[in-house]
Amino acid sequence: MKCVHIESVEQGDLLGKTIYSSSGTVLLSEGVQLTVFMINTLKRIGVTMVYIKDPNFEDIEFEEMISDETKRAVIKRMAETMEALRSGKDFSTKAVSLTMDQLLDDVMKNRELLVHLTDIRTEDNKMYVHAMNVCMMSVLMGLNRNLNAGQLKELAIGALLHDIGKVGSYNDDGEDMRRHHTWRGFELLKNKREYNLLIAHVAFQHHESEDGTGVPREVGSDQIHLYAKIVAVANTYDNLLHDERVGGKRMLPHEACEHMMALAESRLDRETVIDFLRTVSVYPTGVSVRLSSREMGVVVGQHRGLPSRPIVRVVNGTDDDFEVKEIDLAKHTTIFIESVIA
Repeated sequence: MKCVHIESVEQGDLLGKTIYSSSGTVLLSEGVQLTVFMINTLKRIGVTMVYIKDPNFEDIEFEEMISDETKRAVIKRMAETMEALRSGKDFSTKAVSLTMDQLLDDVMKNRELLVHLTDIRTEDNKMYVHAMNVCMMSVLMGLNRNLNAGQLKELAIGALLHDIGKVGSYNDDGEDMRRHHTWRGFELLKNKREYNLLIAHVAFQHHESEDGTGVPREVGSDQIHLYAKIVAVANTYDNLLHDERVGGKRMLPHEACEHMMALAESRLDRETVIDFLRTVSVYPTGVSVRLSSREMGVVVGQHRGLPSRPIVRVVNGTDDDFEVKEIDLAKHTTIFIESVIA
């Protein structure tokens, strides 16, 4: 399968990856043949990129950090948590904790995989998918920092709930009230006796900056907890890819990685950024790219130690007469990726 912009999807294309609702239920299943109505519905609910099956790339395997079952569980748990808060009720700390156990198990098993965020977002589920991705990436960084099991659990819960204060944190004009959502998140979590106070500090400090220009308290690097530094990196990366309010446009993974390097030491912790960039797929499997050889292809494989030098499959010719070749950029050092075809 390959990843394409929704505007490039045609009637009759087969969906390559299942799309979920905010409650974790299936909106459209993998393999469904898309109709004009389905395509227009996807556009209406805010989908911009989808995975489409392609006979030339049927063998591409997407190795996911967490399973579909875990994804559904996390998205459902986030939806239930946020709905409880919107209704003025308490949320189940035990249920969140159990869901985090499931996510931690998956990440532990697949920690050698490169991070590539493949889940399709809608206006309905984007907040929950964001929380899930930030949590997953934070746990992976925590593993690389040799945090113990208890610390990883604290980090996972804090990362999942880092934006919990956003419930009701925007005014009528849509103005971003970040000071409010960090303080509000801290206030919500600090009173949870089942949680270590450090979990509340993730919500409190994930918008603080290394140079002391962040919010809500403008504290410097030495006063920001490691958990918050880790979550800040994961949060920034996911927002750069999916939130147009950050930098004015959504970035591609390689653009986001470059931008994060520019933020190292000013906004983000440099060591954490470098650690993260070693684990992220700069050119995710399934994306179309243009090579310096003037050929166009699709990324079909990754190298754990060389995330910017993937394996690219190029298909030349017509449907009746075509040639397929794979170019391993780790071996063909004179060829490089010129651009990503969005």
